[in-house]
Amino acid sequence: MSLTAPDRFPMHVEPHALVVVAGLPGAGKSTLLRDIESVPPVTVLDTDQLRSLLRRVLPAGTPYSWYRPLVHVLHVLRLVAVAARARNTIVVHDPATGALARSAFVALGVLTGRPRHLLWIDCTVEEALKGQHRRGRVLLGWSFSRHARHAPRTRDRLMAGMVPAGWRSATVTDRSVTRRGLLVLTEPGDAPQGRRHPAGQRSGRQ
Repeated sequence: MSLTAPDRFPMHVEPHALVVVAGLPGAGKSTLLRDIESVPPVTVLDTDQLRSLLRRVLPAGTPYSWYRPLVHVLHVLRLVAVAARARNTIVVHDPATGALARSAFVALGVLTGRPRHLLWIDCTVEEALKGQHRRGRVLLGWSFSRHARHAPRTRDRLMAGMVPAGWRSATVTDRSVTRRGLLVLTEPGDAPQGRRHPAGQRSGRQ
């Protein structure tokens, strides 16, 4: 494969890994995953893929809020099926702001024999809301409030060097990485463990 953007944000993982790109809704997860290269190829699972599919099959003009729950149900079902069957590394879009969601990924990884790596895209609530408005999809108030309550605790623990239980590594970066794209390098042997704070990280809230 020819890597066309040498400045892509790199992640080094083991074969058959599970990479979760996490952060507040509007942080730029889908933007990052739309510009991904990998060696060898990985499977990308993003809710944007399912939303686009349903938008094509549903009557024109159907509000996304009407079928948002279906998108997320299908996303979970597809994730479980792919994690169980695929032989390659999979990269997944999920806010993962709460401990329950991260524990579910750990359980899935254990059951399917996949090492888990967390990539947290850090941003403020204000930045996330602006991101939602730019993409034209704003979460319901109660749903975003739930993520906004959980995210600071998760972010602070990651910045303090705590890798969540069951994860091999936790990497924190900021929204600037979404403009660079993601490069996933799957390599034999063990990938680096523990916390990583790449260039572009936040050292504190702004």
